[in-house]
Amino acid sequence: MIYEARAGQVAYGYAIGMLCAEWNIPFIPGDLNNANTFPFPVRYESVPGVSGADVLRGGGSSFADAMAQAAKKLEAEGVRAITGNCGFMAAFQDHVASQVSIPVFLTSLLQVPMLTKMLNPKHNLGILTANSASLSSELLGMAGITDIDRLSIQGMETYSHFNDVILKEIGTLDEDRMRMEVVQAAKDLIKRDPSIRAFMFECSDLPPYSKAVEQATGLPVFDWASYITYVYNAVVPHDYDGIC
Repeated sequence: MIYEARAGQVAYGYAIGMLCAEWNIPFIPGDLNNANTFPFPVRYESVPGVSGADVLRGGGSSFADAMAQAAKKLEAEGVRAITGNCGFMAAFQDHVASQVSIPVFLTSLLQVPMLTKMLNPKHNLGILTANSASLSSELLGMAGITDIDRLSIQGMETYSHFNDVILKEIGTLDEDRMRMEVVQAAKDLIKRDPSIRAFMFECSDLPPYSKAVEQATGLPVFDWASYITYVYNAVVPHDYDGIC
């Protein structure tokens, strides 16, 4: 095999590139922005001037071009797929995907149409989101979601520690307290809608608590970290071995 250098590139071997809005949040293991979350390297690309708080509150439409330019940079560096670090980047999904030639999945919400198809039509999908006020039907449509009636949505903004850490960005995080709030949110949602048979976490900060929610509810939990691993396994296929 012959390899060619890319001018100015100092590191190679990244299959997944992540466009990162700017936050003041401790990214613990399991969070998308913690490199220990994945069993493969991720190329993190901070997009200057893109405020995570603005994106989260639904006011990030002006960032689309900056996101697309950063995506082009990652593609030129050789990444094979591009994701992001906020589910509300669904607002940029179509624009960024139109500017590159590799797969783009800027939001965990892209899983939703598949997940609702997996469930009995009588059952619903529970979604835990960072900010339910901004999770509009328009934004859901940008992620290809049309069957909105099948979704039961719980906003984490109504839970005090999550609100402080993620929306107010106080700079500190109590992992035990956050876990209790996420589990409580899942239980509250089931109480409101007993037809829920699976959860999907919109927020990139919620995967650390997926196991706790599964154990507390007995329901499968689909999060963004596992979705990224799913895409990685598609763009970097592995050989199978063993015995037959």
